[in-house]
Amino acid sequence: MGTPNPGYLDDYADLIFTSVNDILIPVLFAVAFIVFLYGVARAYIFSGGDSTKVAEGHRLILWGIIGFVVMLSVWGLVNILSDTFGLDSGIRPTYPTI
Repeated sequence: MGTPNPGYLDDYADLIFTSVNDILIPVLFAVAFIVFLYGVARAYIFSGGDSTKVAEGHRLILWGIIGFVVMLSVWGLVNILSDTFGLDSGIRPTYPTI
């Protein structure tokens, strides 16, 4: 038995950051964009002049915009942490195998 190598934690942290950056954030951006477009369609195309449907569409537009702002903030925070701790080396960690 040798001394434990804590370097594997860097691999897992890099895996988490790249998974969030490459998978989670784009999916959530797509969801926010779809909600925004659905709100626009509901407020201006499908409302038929009904004020309650227009208000509901505006609410969906607002939630879509809030989703964009939140996701931009999270994405920026992940990139700041990744750059600060040097986890953006471009080397993808390998998954443990048995």
